Amino acid sequence: MIFLSLFITFFEIGLFGFGGGYGMLSLIQHETVETHHWLSTSEFTDIVAISQMTPGPIGINSATYCGYTAIHNAGFGNTMAILGSVTATFALVLPSLILMILISKMFMKYMNTPLVQSVFKGLRPAVVGLLAAATLLLCNKENFSTPSENPWQFWISCALLASTAFGTGYLKINPIHMICYAGLAGLLLLY
Repeated sequence: MIFLSLFITFFEIGLFGFGGGYGMLSLIQHETVETHHWLSTSEFTDIVAISQMTPGPIGINSATYCGYTAIHNAGFGNTMAILGSVTATFALVLPSLILMILISKMFMKYMNTPLVQSVFKGLRPAVVGLLAAATLLLCNKENFSTPSENPWQFWISCALLASTAFGTGYLKINPIHMICYAGLAGLLLLY
């Protein structure tokens, strides 16, 4: 039964996940943590971090890890958890595959029409909103602590966030380098 729920959930996320993987994160978090309680907030935050570091699209990586973790947390073994990761990943990709096959010819033919251009003008702000929601979901105490709980960790986390945003956005430093710098800073703070 959990496999069917997993498939339906990730199929719906894939169907309505405009904005790519980052836009899907808020949908994935809402469904897996809040609605179905398959994962804790801390587990979801770890999954996002792992999905960021592994090669491939973040939405697909997140679905893979969420599927595995959800089945594992339900008390199944590793083999069934792997099947859960395959189920979630396939369900997330399936709507895009179907839609792209169906609309690719029509889109190429009508992409420059005023109607299609108007639809995209409406979708762009929604995509930015989904990305902002994903950002806000990750601004939690698991990632930043709280000023009263651990002020040092909170302010260091905020400084790393600001320096990464400044470095990639303004100085145009390669994001891969920024990830390495942040990891190095985390190691230095350990000692």
